[in-house]
Amino acid sequence: MGFYARHIGPRLVSCLCAMDGIAAEREKVVPQAIGTVLEIGIGPGLNLSLYDPARVTRVIGVDPIAEFLDLGRERRRHSPVPLDIIQAPAEALPLADEVIDTAVITYTLCSVADPAQALREVRRVLKPNGRVLFLEHGLSSDAGVAAWQHRLNPIWRKLAVGCNLTRPVQKLLDEAGFTIQRIESYYLDGAPRPVGFLCQGVAQV
Repeated sequence: MGFYARHIGPRLVSCLCAMDGIAAEREKVVPQAIGTVLEIGIGPGLNLSLYDPARVTRVIGVDPIAEFLDLGRERRRHSPVPLDIIQAPAEALPLADEVIDTAVITYTLCSVADPAQALREVRRVLKPNGRVLFLEHGLSSDAGVAAWQHRLNPIWRKLAVGCNLTRPVQKLLDEAGFTIQRIESYYLDGAPRPVGFLCQGVAQV
């Protein structure tokens, strides 16, 4: 991992993901979490202040990249809920089967190395009837926008430390065996369409 990927890229991505428009979208999703929560790609901890301590008993945050976790130290100190941090890839969660009530996945499927395997792992650790709360950017349903996403993706992936513009979020959830209870797809106000296509919703085991 080079200097950019260690020191500059993580800060750039963290700043982008903390922008007001994106933060407002997080506020629609994260407070729905209940019970024991798994958050994959917790990184700088941008969701932590949004968990409801009256509804959440514990958050287990997983992230494989130390540089992203380092950016979240201060937020973790002020977490409103009990918090455990595990440095590990989402594709190989060091958790037992059926121990999680809610999985929170926000702006993460774009950057995991194998999103299909990561979702299979999430499904494994969720309790029967456990839920996934997701907020992701991904491949647009608009063919013209999608074409630009494919053109830009090689450059974007390098700038954003492995983030991809072309992950088909709903298809990945479907293929992992989840039942989608609710999904909304839309463009983030003020964002260029190739990077601003969002999918938000709830899926169940």
